[in-house]
Amino acid sequence: MIDTDVLVIGAGPAGLFCVHQLGIIGLKCEVVDNLDKIGGQCIELYPDKPIYDIPAIPVCTGEELTNNLIEQIKPFKTNFHLSDRVEEVTKEKNNWIVKTNKGKEFKASSIIIAGGVGSFEPRKFSQKECEKFEGKEIFYSVKDKNIFKDKTVSIFGGGDSALDWAIELSTNSKVQLIHRRDEFRGAQASINKVKELNKEGKIELLTKYQLNSVEGDNKIKSISIKHDDGNIKKLETNYILGFFGLVMKLGPINNWRLNLDKKHIPVNTENFETNQKGIFAIGDICTYLGKLKLILSGFHEGALAARGCFKYARPDEKLRFEFSTTSKKVHSRLGVKKDD
Repeated sequence: MIDTDVLVIGAGPAGLFCVHQLGIIGLKCEVVDNLDKIGGQCIELYPDKPIYDIPAIPVCTGEELTNNLIEQIKPFKTNFHLSDRVEEVTKEKNNWIVKTNKGKEFKASSIIIAGGVGSFEPRKFSQKECEKFEGKEIFYSVKDKNIFKDKTVSIFGGGDSALDWAIELSTNSKVQLIHRRDEFRGAQASINKVKELNKEGKIELLTKYQLNSVEGDNKIKSISIKHDDGNIKKLETNYILGFFGLVMKLGPINNWRLNLDKKHIPVNTENFETNQKGIFAIGDICTYLGKLKLILSGFHEGALAARGCFKYARPDEKLRFEFSTTSKKVHSRLGVKKDD
């Protein structure tokens, strides 16, 4: 069992800044996230898209924001448990016992739920035969683009991710971009670029088609796609990428005896605690009067929730507010060395 002060569920921006706030007040934490990478929606939905409403940062991408938040929490050497989902939460005396779907167990005096709007799962192909190729030749996100070099890649989808990866991979791969409609939903510049590459023969554009079947035993050999008019077309391919967005599910949170309001968790605005003492909720998953779904709101919520956890982790101590500019204690925790 992993013993910690606070278990943070969710490694998006709100969760990451919360790790920082816990660290500077001297609390240890562990982070669990259902996704396979740190960053939450910022990395899954818009890693390369500009964000314009982060205070003092006129513009940054989701990836840049995530990288900066990771850099900010490096002094605390926090452990991240990725591709893992919290399943059970039970109370044992003054602690919460948390079990994940990978069999890990945590004991924490507090829990901070920073899970966006629940567990993010990619929308997948409906064909049963796709399951055996998932993670090998069928992917719903790109971890290493180099595996596609000099290969044929069939990309399904009509949004920014499908368009951007079709453009990116067309330099070193044979790309087939397949969409069930004529119209795309992405940035106009990307749509124009894809059409240009199609004219140049660098991308094969197939619209009004959907996946019909996948052929192959241990490896994919070909696929068949079906047109709106019923016509079936066979394509040879090595890899399939599906970009259909994410399914957002509350998942096991439904079973944690938390009050829920339309798939969101009501909290107080003093420290963003839920109806269960010692469980807090921040970011898009929490709701209260005047709630704004902004990243900066999640930062504010995380700062107060972190301080709300202190009384459970250190019941015999009083938390004094200290400015990071002048506090020697905070500087020590951050590893800051003062100039002579």
